[in-house]
Amino acid sequence: MKRFVLLCVVFFLFCSVGIYGKNIELKSPDGSLGVDIQLKDKIYYSVYAGNELLLKDCSMSLDLKDEVLGRSPKLRNIRRNSVDETVKREIPMKNAEVRNHYNVLQMDMDGDYSVEFRAYDNGVAYRFITIKKGKREVLDEEYSINFPDSYLAHLSQTESFKTSCEVPYTHIKTTEYKNIDQMSYFPVLLETNNGYNILISEADLYDYPCMFIKSSGNNGFRSVFPKCPLEFGEDGDRSVKILREADYIAKTSGSRNFPWRFFVISNDVRDIVSNEMVYNLSSPCELVDYSWIKPGQVSWEWWNGATPYGPDVNFVSGYNLDTYKYFIDFAARYDIPYILMDEGWALSTQDPYTPNPQVNVHEIVRYGKEKGVGVLLWLTWLTVEKHFDLFKTFSEWGISGIKIDFMDRSDQWMVNFYERVVKAAAENHLVIDFHGAFKPAGLERRYPNLLSYEGVRGMEYMGNCIPENSLYFPFIRNAVGPMDYTPGAMISMQPESYKAERPNAASIGTRAYQLALYVVFESAIQMLADNPTLYYRNQDCTEFITSVPVTWDKTEVLDAKVGEYVVIARNKNRKWYVGAICNGKETRRELTIDFSFLKESREYRMTSFEDGINAGNQAMDYRKKESTVKSGDKIKIELARNGGWAAVLE
Repeated sequence: MKRFVLLCVVFFLFCSVGIYGKNIELKSPDGSLGVDIQLKDKIYYSVYAGNELLLKDCSMSLDLKDEVLGRSPKLRNIRRNSVDETVKREIPMKNAEVRNHYNVLQMDMDGDYSVEFRAYDNGVAYRFITIKKGKREVLDEEYSINFPDSYLAHLSQTESFKTSCEVPYTHIKTTEYKNIDQMSYFPVLLETNNGYNILISEADLYDYPCMFIKSSGNNGFRSVFPKCPLEFGEDGDRSVKILREADYIAKTSGSRNFPWRFFVISNDVRDIVSNEMVYNLSSPCELVDYSWIKPGQVSWEWWNGATPYGPDVNFVSGYNLDTYKYFIDFAARYDIPYILMDEGWALSTQDPYTPNPQVNVHEIVRYGKEKGVGVLLWLTWLTVEKHFDLFKTFSEWGISGIKIDFMDRSDQWMVNFYERVVKAAAENHLVIDFHGAFKPAGLERRYPNLLSYEGVRGMEYMGNCIPENSLYFPFIRNAVGPMDYTPGAMISMQPESYKAERPNAASIGTRAYQLALYVVFESAIQMLADNPTLYYRNQDCTEFITSVPVTWDKTEVLDAKVGEYVVIARNKNRKWYVGAICNGKETRRELTIDFSFLKESREYRMTSFEDGINAGNQAMDYRKKESTVKSGDKIKIELARNGGWAAVLE
């Protein structure tokens, strides 16, 4: 008997030694990506593309109040599986159907937790899963990634956890990024020296703070998180002061799935633009019926100062009843489903129930219904929090949705606020657009009435919104979800001649660039930021803009170079739309569009808008052309600096 026990002990020790330091491998379905996992003092992993090492000896752990998950890990069981499914998207911003194809490895550990890895053909993701009783305090989460070489990192750096996520990108070598430098919020894009691109972000985020990253000080990144706030103080009509914080980042259920940490990886940057990783990794829709949700375009008054003018405007324009009715008439004429009433519709920013008497919201809602146009109302998040019954009230008023602004935080409390909002809004059939917001991270799949987020340096920044920065959005910010950039300027300028302010707001970039943004940028609620007066005067442009859908059957990225140019084709029903934009690096940029994506044996009529010969100096210069194309045709297009090209094919 003693000998049997001794043999068992020896066998157990042999198995433990066999696991300790042993490589556990996971490959993507096509074998192009691989993850090597090692269990040592921590859980380590490295990521390969073919024979190329991309991430080296990265580590993870979850620091709970009384234990650290991932420290001296003891493996109990390994489970493997493969999934290949096609999911119909609730709100199809890229594609009506999404393929979710991956290999999965789940390591069950002593201590009632697991670590799950997924390998896709275009990326890798992992998360912690815990099965513990009651509530647990998460003191910290270690996310440490290391690079085998110096990569070019595209970051949005912030000095504080209080941020609207609208900071212009900085571009820095990872070996030059120091641990004393400012942190960055997600998403982040890396360009390797061997031709790969790595998009980093998180998904299925709930009841947990957003992750930020800092330099590890040794050619790598490490995670940092905002602490959970416990006590607040007054700080004006749209913010609060955090008076006291917990020593933990989250207090949450002991039995849960934690957020996914993912890497979209490809040596073809078009795959970064077209990826659906956030959707694939996020929890399914929680709404039984979402047929009432109506994505669409919005005529918006704030950017243009609510000042229509001209022979058809026989009233004093401004934030008043006559002006909003004028906006509704414009929206109705071009089949725009919504108008947005921004700050000023209410008598006070702190009282959502008392409209400005000059505006008369109830009459505007009635008039909008008569014309088939819905009304969205702007509010600060603080007013929403203090009057959480307003969702029911607004629904009774006939309001279609709410734009909620100035959250500027992403701690656990604020992440939970987002979810409480969209859930209450869904119960009252209201759509939501978050401004002053962090990036999409999965809530929009669970509650598809969440149509868009800002969290981007959009056109409201006027002369500080430049193509040099905006050309990164398709590769970074828009690559993780919908983005409310607010395009549609009819006054266009080149940067050296820019001078404008409301009510004569203007944009940097050519007119054709502005038109192309409606095809290139994704948002299920897409603004027309300019004045109806100017849209009426530019009817051909307006007809094109308002013809562009906000949801799509299929998306094809035709050509792209990070931060320099992108060409995207999108299909809806029997029509294709193509948009191309570029930065100001070259005076004229020549690109080739290959129409192989079109259905064979069918000819298409193409209406295109291109930069005029003088657009590099006078950004208003554009040409409208008519032609025919068919599958297999290739055409050369020329874009001016900060220019664009847009077309509809039918």
